[in-house]
Amino acid sequence: VSAAVCMLMTAGCGKNVSRTSPELKAELASEKTSAEIFSELISSSTANTEEKSSEEVPSDAEKKPEPVITALESVEVYDAITVADFIIESEAEIVNGDDLLDTSQTGEFEISVSYLQDGAVFEKKMSYVVEDTEMPLILNTGWNPYHKTGTAFDLNDYVGFADNYDRSPVLTYEGGVDPDTAGDYPITATVTDSSGNQTSWDMCIYVVDELPNPPDTNERIDFGDFMSDYAGEGRQFGIDVSTWQGDIDFNAVKEAGCSFVMIRIGYYYDDIVMDDRFYDNIQGARDAGLDIGVYFYTTDNSVETIREHTRWIAETLGGEPTDLPVAFDWEEFTNFQKYGMNIRDLNELYLAFSDEMSTFGYETMLYSSKNFLNNFWSSDIKNSSPVWLAHYVDETDYEGDFYIWQQSNCGRISGIYGDVDMNIMYTG
Repeated sequence: VSAAVCMLMTAGCGKNVSRTSPELKAELASEKTSAEIFSELISSSTANTEEKSSEEVPSDAEKKPEPVITALESVEVYDAITVADFIIESEAEIVNGDDLLDTSQTGEFEISVSYLQDGAVFEKKMSYVVEDTEMPLILNTGWNPYHKTGTAFDLNDYVGFADNYDRSPVLTYEGGVDPDTAGDYPITATVTDSSGNQTSWDMCIYVVDELPNPPDTNERIDFGDFMSDYAGEGRQFGIDVSTWQGDIDFNAVKEAGCSFVMIRIGYYYDDIVMDDRFYDNIQGARDAGLDIGVYFYTTDNSVETIREHTRWIAETLGGEPTDLPVAFDWEEFTNFQKYGMNIRDLNELYLAFSDEMSTFGYETMLYSSKNFLNNFWSSDIKNSSPVWLAHYVDETDYEGDFYIWQQSNCGRISGIYGDVDMNIMYTG
């Protein structure tokens, strides 16, 4: 075909016809033009190619139909859902069953599901919706608060709440509160998240001319009695201290039966501040032969700042080892909504804290109360990190594992003037 086409093109363009072959002259003299001959040659070539292709490619009737694969229409935000969990039923073997769906935010998404058919792998695009169906969590119901007359009233000052997904759920209330007139004002408070989930509760605002100052009726417990009450195999007894305990005689603390001490290294509100007595406390505890750990009180609300502050902790420790983990202490749940986080965010903060401390060779521990351990902190964190439980009762009913139990904040021990927190460490 190529040679014939080339000859035809030469004849069509050349000007010296006397040099044309006799055969080609005869062809040119026929009724068919060169363009017609070229068209026939191309058509013949195309027909041959199509005939060959039809022999190699099966017809649509011979192709197997795509297997039926059905899946969930929606999943919950942040849930770890694999393709295998996502698929409800399939006529084919799923290849990428361990792949995770993107559930990092609400909305409509698409994933490629790979399946095996006749020894070959095919892909099927499947859509799903990520939903948030959890109601906001109330962390502090206000406990029927007192409000002083003549001051601006904002219900956010008295209640605390959080959402699993929304970082800025909205607080509203039904009922009137006159902050300038003393009286009892019953209201119904409601928190609504961005997905429309709501949590409501009833409370009463007491507007008063003078705020009450209830007396301290907490019973003080001697450290010796504390050890006797909770004696048992595989247990050690200790305290946690900060600048609030003032000048401490750690030798007297040791002689009283204390074997370990958790020491505040510093705290963060608007700026990071070292505890005034940190160096004195850590040196005094070491000299007395006590096992030591440190804790950091923080109101951090971003991974970047907690990593920065974790590096500050490591620098302050100067590479010196601790006998017990470095504890993460975040307690600002009373007005949690003011920090612009959701529940997942704070869990991520602890993970960043733990990860950063590990680069400096320090183990970490989570400090929290029973309520927030049950309702706020993830099982993954509680199962992978030591827990320092705060629960001021005679016998804790917290069902999770814990390494240290802070049983009282009203302890008394030789070597310290005033109250001190008392702890039990479980080593067995």
